[in-house]
Amino acid sequence: MKQFSVSAACEIGCVRSNNEDMVLVGNKFIRNENYETTIPLDPISKKRYVFAIADGMGGHQAGEVASTDVLIDFDFFIYDLPERLSVSDFDEVVIEWLQSINRKIHLKGVSHPSLSDMGTTLVALVVYENRFFRLNCGDSRLYQLRNGRLTQLTTDHSLNTMMGESKHSNIITNCIGGGCTTSFMDIYDITDNLQSGDILLLCSDGLNDMVDDETICSMLMSGCRAADLAQAAIEAGGYDNVSACIVKID
Repeated sequence: MKQFSVSAACEIGCVRSNNEDMVLVGNKFIRNENYETTIPLDPISKKRYVFAIADGMGGHQAGEVASTDVLIDFDFFIYDLPERLSVSDFDEVVIEWLQSINRKIHLKGVSHPSLSDMGTTLVALVVYENRFFRLNCGDSRLYQLRNGRLTQLTTDHSLNTMMGESKHSNIITNCIGGGCTTSFMDIYDITDNLQSGDILLLCSDGLNDMVDDETICSMLMSGCRAADLAQAAIEAGGYDNVSACIVKID
């Protein structure tokens, strides 16, 4: 692996009055814009790097506040990690961070009634000292495309998943804030499951609710950018905010 080629998009869609999604690429926060970059995997950039999407929820602009606060806090947390953590130590400190940010979001909602019960999902790909971790809380997704096959790596924390149904449900059973006092995070070291030529896609449900996996797979194979995926969701109705981040491992 020599570099990442990255494109990201975060759009308001056709129905919502504000954008409660946010995308994080490195130290770049993305909302209501498109972004592209190439990241060389030299020894410095291999130390720490973050790709993440937060899909906020709550009345008025509360979801926007939750997704912003969580990604800012997560960005600081990852780049402030001590060196040489083991995989189990990494898992442990992420869980501690989740508990901490959950309290912060809850207390902010208590202090500001307009932000009451605000919350957000979080899906992330984290590069930490030459290892790759996927993290998920909620129903935002991480996909992997390899050899023409698209695989969802994350599991939706949703009512349908709990009931054993494969289709997506917008009723989620886990998030950061949002009244979830027992939030949990799926954390997996996927270093050995990645190889050159893979394409990874992080997205909010505003994409996969509007564009089916077969179409997403076809578009990724054709070399589309994240902005193209967002536009496809908008053309299909754009009922929700839509965010996508494509990471190509070259």
